[in-house]
Amino acid sequence: MTLDPQSTYVHLGEDGAATPLSAAGFWDMPAADAARFGGGWTITEFTFSDDWSNWERHPAGDEFVYLLAGAADLWLEQNGALRIVALQGSGAVLVPRGTWHTARIKAPSRMLFVTRGEGTEHRPD
Repeated sequence: MTLDPQSTYVHLGEDGAATPLSAAGFWDMPAADAARFGGGWTITEFTFSDDWSNWERHPAGDEFVYLLAGAADLWLEQNGALRIVALQGSGAVLVPRGTWHTARIKAPSRMLFVTRGEGTEHRPD
């Protein structure tokens, strides 16, 4: 099966099953429907031309952020301090569980995320 990672996400379940999910409406899914994807990991891909408009954190697990192309600074709040991780061309960072993070886009970018999304929180930038 061939997938376009920008229009089809993949959920890797606790039982080892991989389930394709339509990106359309995924983030607006009712909580009852989203609960079935609480366990396991979700793989998503996004393109960015602007800075992220918010901060986020994932209390259920670390997040793998992989820059496929472009340039971005990933900002992480750790131990009361701001840590900036510069990524350019290709590179990855592990965002520790529960760490607030956002991104400043230096050049149009494509990023792949592997996230344990249950309980994800957002706050304005």
